[in-house]
Amino acid sequence: MKNFRLPNDTHIGYVHLQIADLKRSLHFYENLVGMKNVREVGGTAVLSASGKDPIHILLTERRDARPKPTRSTGLYHIAIRYPSRRDLARAFRRLHEDGAAFQGFSDHLVSEAIYLADPDENGVELYVDRPRDKWVHQDSQIQMATLPLDMDNLLDELANDHLISGSADSMTDIGHVHLHVSDLHKAESFYHSLLGFDVTQRSYPGALFLSAGGYHHHIGVNIWAGRGAPIPPADAVGLLSFGVVVPGRETLDALKNRLEENNIQCEGRRSDLLQRDVLRVRDPDGMSVEFMSTI
Repeated sequence: MKNFRLPNDTHIGYVHLQIADLKRSLHFYENLVGMKNVREVGGTAVLSASGKDPIHILLTERRDARPKPTRSTGLYHIAIRYPSRRDLARAFRRLHEDGAAFQGFSDHLVSEAIYLADPDENGVELYVDRPRDKWVHQDSQIQMATLPLDMDNLLDELANDHLISGSADSMTDIGHVHLHVSDLHKAESFYHSLLGFDVTQRSYPGALFLSAGGYHHHIGVNIWAGRGAPIPPADAVGLLSFGVVVPGRETLDALKNRLEENNIQCEGRRSDLLQRDVLRVRDPDGMSVEFMSTI
């Protein structure tokens, strides 16, 4: 397989989730996380940090949706990235006042993160990056860890802060997605060798992290749900797709040609929800990845 690398400006655009109760999920993602409703199409709400395109979260209601089996592939968490520590602290305050059940608070060296689940038990990470010049590189890897987060220091950002709005800063976005997969080697072959993401960290037991442009990770994959874990049923809550934005139509065309040359089924189509053209491909565990260009 010929070498191929995604351009530096590649980034995660959005996540599309299947949920059981749209009103309940909108309370979480709008009032607490801080996203804004751009439009609703059928049973799908389309959200973004600014209240206009580009889109960051899509929520499709399926009233009979069942919980995702614990030991299955699919979403581990979506990661919502705030532009400043104060924005992250504000999100924590909104969630805390609403009685959220937090699952963890971590210092990853490259970022500071808060973990919880949405109303359908989809994993959610809220985080802020440390400046890139503070990231440590060693042996072609970006050093990351899971250390306790100094919450007192983070909450100091709220001193003399009187903002009561539930809105997130318009620069908030989806920093990365982290997935349960059935096999790390197959995932690396797909996301790295085929699609062109760089491997940035492979030292975590049972996990692999990949990115474009030197970011710490746009995609995380792990086998923590079990090696050989099955695909969840179609009627389960969880990830329907996630979007990857590439800079320019020529990259999209190159990806399409690469997939076809390697006999990987893909589909170019118009998305009414996104109001954009996308190139859709499925990973070895059936997860839908949708590429779109900035132009």
